[in-house]
Amino acid sequence: MQRHHLWLLPVAPAIGALAGLFYWSAFEQAGTLIGSIVRGACVGSLILFYERELLLPAWRNRIRRWATPLFALATLVTYASMIVVANIIAGMALDHGLGVMESARAAMVMTQSGFAYSIAASLVIILVFRIRDLIGPHVFANLLLGLYHRPIQEERVFLFLDIVGSTSFAERNGDLATQVWLGRIFNALAAPVRRSGGSIDDYVGDLALITWTIRRGTRDAACLRCVFDFASVLAQDAPLWVADYGELPRFRAALHCGPVVTAEIGLERHKITYFGDVVNTTARLEALSKTLDVPVIASTDLTRRIDRLPADLEVHDLGTHSIRGRNGALSVVAVSKSGMACP
Repeated sequence: MQRHHLWLLPVAPAIGALAGLFYWSAFEQAGTLIGSIVRGACVGSLILFYERELLLPAWRNRIRRWATPLFALATLVTYASMIVVANIIAGMALDHGLGVMESARAAMVMTQSGFAYSIAASLVIILVFRIRDLIGPHVFANLLLGLYHRPIQEERVFLFLDIVGSTSFAERNGDLATQVWLGRIFNALAAPVRRSGGSIDDYVGDLALITWTIRRGTRDAACLRCVFDFASVLAQDAPLWVADYGELPRFRAALHCGPVVTAEIGLERHKITYFGDVVNTTARLEALSKTLDVPVIASTDLTRRIDRLPADLEVHDLGTHSIRGRNGALSVVAVSKSGMACP
């Protein structure tokens, strides 16, 4: 288990135990309190470990790509299986460990109301996590907490990541096949962004816009590492890409940072958006990377904010360049990783 998941060890059972306590108090006070709490702790642990990709990560990532009805059905079946397994574990604990049940068989028996309660709670969890997937985990959390209900000024890092060759791919294969191809590429981008603490703000055609708070993005060069992590993910599946499409996807990346106004806008469709010169400048940097034929380009404004550049990352000065729509020239660098060529 990775260090950033250690918090789940006490939290997951505690949340499950609270759910078990609620069930006991609301539906079945004739049963044992300890039995409801232990069962809740076991069920909650398995489900939350699953949702944090500590259990069956390959299966979870696979079904997340399915249409919502199929995703919901597959997740419900997965949850139901976990509920059964958790109940067996709880029964063993209640009988052998705690000795509060008359027999192991009695300990493992789950009441119909208990199973129905678990399934109903699972449906709520499935809905919440599906909405979270649809709008993005960071956006979901920020909207839920209302952090940007009133506009605030903050510093952020932005990454524009453009897939190279999508136009020629579409000419050869058609628009429908191109959309499937782009969807598969952006699916591969999700894990590197999550590992870096970033958030995918939007997709525009063949371009993805990713953002971090300045603290998250510059800590241990997380925003730069995200780019090369993505390159590594693509390279690991190179045989599959070549077999399916004849080539490995290539991309360009441009990064910049600075102050923006972040705000929640919209009434029927809420969205967190960013106002300021930084976003436009990052878009111009992405165009400059094409002109200079540099796969990964970043402003020195960003690289100066990174206290310690990792030893495996190298920067090469590209001088200063005039950026359309921006007063004054911008100093930029090319970023590369030792022993790795970005696709």
